[in-house]
Parts: sequence; C-alpha cells; structure tokens
Amino acid sequence: MSQAQFAAYASPGDFPYGASQDAAGLKLSLSIFASRAHVRDQLREDAEAAGFRIAEAADLTALRDEEAIPLGEVVLLDCPEADGAVLAALARIDMRAAHAGAALIVSTSILALDDVFGCLDQSGPQILVDPSRAERLIALGQVLARLPGRRVRELSEEDRLLLLRLTEQVNQIAERIERFGGPSQHHEPALHLASGLSGADGSAAVPGGAGGAFRFVPPSGSPQIVAANRLELASSLPLPDPQLVRRMIRQRQMRARFFDGDLFSDPAWDMLLDLTAAQAEHARVSVTSLCIASGVPPTTALRWIGQMVDTGLFQRNEDESDRRRAFITLTDKATAAMAGFFADLGNIAII
Repeated sequence: MSQAQFAAYASPGDFPYGASQDAAGLKLSLSIFASRAHVRDQLREDAEAAGFRIAEAADLTALRDEEAIPLGEVVLLDCPEADGAVLAALARIDMRAAHAGAALIVSTSILALDDVFGCLDQSGPQILVDPSRAERLIALGQVLARLPGRRVRELSEEDRLLLLRLTEQVNQIAERIERFGGPSQHHEPALHLASGLSGADGSAAVPGGAGGAFRFVPPSGSPQIVAANRLELASSLPLPDPQLVRRMIRQRQMRARFFDGDLFSDPAWDMLLDLTAAQAEHARVSVTSLCIASGVPPTTALRWIGQMVDTGLFQRNEDESDRRRAFITLTDKATAAMAGFFADLGNIAII
C-alpha cells in the first residue's frame, strides 16, 4: 500500500479527531507555504480531505513578505532548506502564530533541523522531519485535538492521550505497510509513553497529569512527601562518571545486533542517558544529536522531546553566541533524578 493509498483512508469521516469545524460548523482556515509544487499540491489535497478551508497556498518565498499575508488558524510550512532570509521569516511567522493562537506545522530535513528548531520558540509548533504523507495527516489530527473550542475538546484528558498514542501506532503501521508493500503481518506493539522512566525513588512516570503526558507518581503505599524528600536528597548528589553512562548506552545499542530494535524502543530513557552523559562532560547537545540518540525517527523523537519539556525534564537553552540555535539540557529536577538513580545503581552497569 502506498502512502497515497493510506492517505485515501483518512477521509473526514474516518479522521480520528473528527471534522475540522468549530462549534458553529464553520471550516477552519489553513495556510500552506511550500516551494516544492508537488508537496504544496499534496498538502492542499490532504487538508481539503480533512475538511479544512484553504486560505492561502503559496511558494515559501512568499514568507519574505509575510506581513501582507493573513495567516489561517492552521499554518503548514514545508522547509527542507533554509537560508538566512527564510529563517528570519520563519521566526516572524512563529511569533505571529503565537500571538494569534494559530497552530504551526513545519516539515524540514535532518540537515536543516537545528536551524529550523532554533528559530521556532514561541508558538510550540509541530516539527516533522522528512515526513511521510501519513505523518502529515497525523499532525493535522493532533492540531484538531489541541485547538480550543472545537468539538474534540469535549473528550476527556485520558481520551486525548489515548488518541495521541493511537496516532503513533497508526504511523508505525503505515511505515511497515509501506516497507513490506503489503498488509502488516503482525500487530504493532502499543506505545507506552511511560516506558523506561522512573524517579529517584523508584516511582514510575505514567501518562496523565498537567503539563504533559508524564507525571511522577510515588510507589504504591508511599506518601508524596517521601518522593519529594528523596528527590531533594538526590539534588546534592554528583552526576555519574560519563564513561559509565556511555557504556550503558553502548550496551543498550548492542541489543539491535541480536534482536529487532523495535522490541526495545525506549526513546525517553535513551535521551535521558545521553543528556546525563553530556552534562557530566560539560558538553552541549543539539536537537539533531538528541534525535539520533533517541534511536527513533526524528519526527517521533521531536514529539518525545516536546513531551519531556512539557513535563519539566528537558529544557531548551538558546545559544548565546547565535540566537538562531538552541540546545537541549536536563532540568534541575531531571538532573537530581538521574543522579539519584545512578547513586542507587552503584557501579553495576545493566542493559
């Protein structure tokens, strides 16, 4: 099944988040900016199929005079390459989208990711890296789940998180169908947002709670104050020897030599380990480097980074020498949790 055939199944009636209309039944307006004509046409086709009203479909160069172009409630940008003028325009579009409350979806390439990520820091955009058509459709669905005042907001928080997990699974299935050229031979494993995360007190990080898809929950029967005290105690502990962390990372990577890598997909933990080692080495980690360390496709890694920022484990730091670049670091809470984890672990490196 091709990506086009897969996209054909995503008709407005089948779209996982409902039709793109507000409470009054009016279609949401959507702007498209893409220099590649075939991508622009594809974006238009998919957006119209999902029920959006196309307000603008223009070449990416139109962004250089974007003040004269009204933005839709949703903005789709395809930016595989970005020079200084385009990056400046992206930054202004990002600020306009944040001010207007518009949803921004930007597709780019792995080569341009750091530059594009660095200039988009206001509107909380979705960033897709070399996306498939299915990934773009999923991004539109996630927009509908987040826009205020839409029918989908009647869903509970638990239901919305479930839908977000399902979109990840749909994308995995679509990619597997595309790879093998036929029906999937087995069910995809469910995506567990909390996989591999734990607090310094052994607590699990589970879906739900305010501020993201993760929250720290103490072990059954343990009072909240115990977890808080353990984390406070861990804050005084040093970070582990970075060589120990790197050795653990290598051990985890070795599994792919003997097993299907999908069996052990755990991007949150892999990124936590990479940032812990880098922080102990006093090194900075770019978003591209962190995506590679996650062991999953860049677009998926970016979703995880966003979740980890929302839950207060990662933070974005601007490059003081170049405001167009940004790096990802652990927050104080995450640093204390990782220090506490390795202190409990001792010198025993496990897979």
